[in-house]
Amino acid sequence: MAASTSPADASVPDQQVPASAGSSMDQPNIQYSMILEHLIGEKRPVKDLNPAVLGGLPMPSKSDEQKMIERGMESCAFKSVLACVGGFVLGGAFGVFTAGIDTNVGFDPKDPLKTPTAREVLKDMGQRGMSYAKNFAIVGAMFSCTECIIESHRGKSDWKNAVYSGCVTGGVIGFRAGLKAGVLGCGGFAAFSAAIEYYLR
Repeated sequence: MAASTSPADASVPDQQVPASAGSSMDQPNIQYSMILEHLIGEKRPVKDLNPAVLGGLPMPSKSDEQKMIERGMESCAFKSVLACVGGFVLGGAFGVFTAGIDTNVGFDPKDPLKTPTAREVLKDMGQRGMSYAKNFAIVGAMFSCTECIIESHRGKSDWKNAVYSGCVTGGVIGFRAGLKAGVLGCGGFAAFSAAIEYYLR
């Protein structure tokens, strides 16, 4: 005999499990680390930085003359010549400035009581400016050339190149007065170069 169904049981609908609950259990969970890996990690897609795509003007291809000029401007010889010219100008200006504030400029050591003429003062200022200009030009060319060579050899552009170059330049200049002067010159120029690089960077 079949069991009779009560009205109370008939009024209650059958409870069904939502289909989304079962399907969500089957899908893999998306981890936050995976999202970051695709956004800022190694799996981040490389975007095309073409100016035409970004809305800017397309850059024309460089000609052989432009490439040759760029290679020449990046060469060690050009950098050395540029540093030599800059050092010559800076040294000359510094020499003239120091001669201008020197109260003994133009005076004759054999006759200190004689008042120097304007021509003698200008001559002394020019000689001092030329002396400073030559020294600054030599130091600038040596420093720039050695730094470029060291940077090309190491394949890195950091503060160590300037320190090594300063040591070589100071050592070569000071070695003319002896071994001790060369060592002191190397250390002094290296420390000065390190301080300048630390300040600039």
